[in-house]
Amino acid sequence: MTVAGIVAALAVGLAVGALGRLAVPGRSGVPLWLTMTIGAAAALLGAISAWLVGVRGFSLLGLVVQAGLAAVGVVIVAATAGKERSDSR
Repeated sequence: MTVAGIVAALAVGLAVGALGRLAVPGRSGVPLWLTMTIGAAAALLGAISAWLVGVRGFSLLGLVVQAGLAAVGVVIVAATAGKERSDSR
């Protein structure tokens, strides 16, 4: 994995994280910086996963894996972080 691949994965993740905020209707309980951070971390994980299974260099498959994992990470955080806790006493 090259430095350019890491930088590209981070850029994809940041973009997916920012776009994930636009896809959620209404006010989100998750700050923008958190969605972008989760997107970048998940895209980096996707790049490493693609590299480990043999996808070398810049490819459409690697990009799809990065963006897909970033989107899943952002959706999971957005779905779980905005929930209010209810205490039963």
